[in-house]
Amino acid sequence: MDFYIKKMNTSYDNDTVDYYLGEQQIHVNELIGNEVEFKYSGEINCTVCGKKTKTSFGQGFCYNHFMNAPQASPCIIRPELCEAHLGKGRDVEWEQKYHNVKHYVYLAVSSAVKVGITNGKNLPYRWIDQGASSGIILAEVPYRRLAGEIEVALKEHFTDKTNWRKMLTNQIITDVDLEEIKWELEETLPSDLSQYLSEEDEVTEINYPVLEYPTKVTSVNLEKIPQFRKKLMGVKGQYFLFDDNTVINIRKYTGYNIEINF
Repeated sequence: MDFYIKKMNTSYDNDTVDYYLGEQQIHVNELIGNEVEFKYSGEINCTVCGKKTKTSFGQGFCYNHFMNAPQASPCIIRPELCEAHLGKGRDVEWEQKYHNVKHYVYLAVSSAVKVGITNGKNLPYRWIDQGASSGIILAEVPYRRLAGEIEVALKEHFTDKTNWRKMLTNQIITDVDLEEIKWELEETLPSDLSQYLSEEDEVTEINYPVLEYPTKVTSVNLEKIPQFRKKLMGVKGQYFLFDDNTVINIRKYTGYNIEINF
């Protein structure tokens, strides 16, 4: 079957993350342990307007929408720049719906303790997309800009990036007490930000459907290898893990037309 790639949907109602791919909602977990064939047609479409584009900008946009769509605005990457609470933005209505709303600042564990932010509706799915093994809510704020300011204040203590190679080879740090780390930060943050620390101290542990982790990883590039067939050994974050130590980042190819056979 063929379709345009989008970020995989996930659910976490049981002990292990369930992954679903494409509009057909292929249950990827059921493919693990079997061979899967990818065929990239060479066609890319913008996820906003549907227009064919030679290059995907910012994971799924044509150039025009990369420069103008609110989904690609600078405050997506740098939330401390967000002005939605001031009634400003590339698309004010969109900004009010998605950015001038409750946001969480969180701590998540993978190869290190990471600080990040997300819209209030996106947990634990944000942690799952990043391949985190566990996460805790650090702060709850009324709009995106404040979340960004807390994140910036903590960047000298924590990374805001995920080391994808260590994450995919399961080099995960252990013996981390996220709750303890969280409340140690109460004295680190300035008082105008520490007031937003959340009383919610539940730590979410996340398990991924992986038969065997690779010992090292090489990323498959669909532009260079448009067709391949490999045995799927697991899924973590937004990555497929294959039996030959290769991986493919599904989200990276948002808007790409592919055929998948299994």
